[in-house]
Amino acid sequence: MHAPAFPKIIEPDLLLLAYRGGIFPMADRRDDPEVFWVEPRRRAILPLDGFHCSHSLAKTLRKGRFAVTCNAAFSEVMDACSAPRHTDSGESWISDRIKASYQRLHDLGSAHSIECWIETPDAAPRLVGGLYGVGFDRVFCGESMFSRETDASKVALSWLVAALRGAGAELLDCQFLTPHLESLGAVEITQQRYVKLLSRAQQAYCGPGGAASSGGGSSPGTSAGGAAAGEGAALGLAEAFAALVAEADASSSSPGNFIAQLLTHTS
Repeated sequence: MHAPAFPKIIEPDLLLLAYRGGIFPMADRRDDPEVFWVEPRRRAILPLDGFHCSHSLAKTLRKGRFAVTCNAAFSEVMDACSAPRHTDSGESWISDRIKASYQRLHDLGSAHSIECWIETPDAAPRLVGGLYGVGFDRVFCGESMFSRETDASKVALSWLVAALRGAGAELLDCQFLTPHLESLGAVEITQQRYVKLLSRAQQAYCGPGGAASSGGGSSPGTSAGGAAAGEGAALGLAEAFAALVAEADASSSSPGNFIAQLLTHTS
């Protein structure tokens, strides 16, 4: 018996080039070796200054029910996002090839995850929600999220928005509008408008020191994409998340309460 072949990945250069042009890959099923490239006519984005932190979500954040991390369990988050949903087919557009491709992009510093955990005194923390996506320059393209406990994905998104603001990001892409995302402030725009915003968010800007930068205010890492990534660097999401945690720890509030205050005061 032969071991199953490791899926051929989409090369990081090609994957980043696609995102920089406003398209992304999907598959028809989990075991599909092929991908197709999607350029929606209508695109969902979540304006970072328009995130809707409802009273109930703010209450959940303040309770601190979930411990939140960044890039602590990227593979596990992708596994959870690709698990069968309550659909007729039970299939997922996140194929084995797509998972392997984004794992490689994560290893190179251009794909990120936010995780929500429930901590118990007698067992290891349990992963109950999260999201993942691709980050570059001042752009984060959200791919998928999951939730095994009420509000877990909303809490993950709350931390993502706060960290993206700290990273100097301009654009949070949600791909397709859903009622869930719309309730959190996402809006739908034309693909033409999206491409204009995408182009602007990839342009270099002058940081506080006056030097041109593409990383968005935090220390950017080296981009995975080489020539495909242009002159820009990977979005400094991990650094911005760490800075956010440090700021929360230094405050008189719990981390969740700190995030709730940050989002409700600026949304």
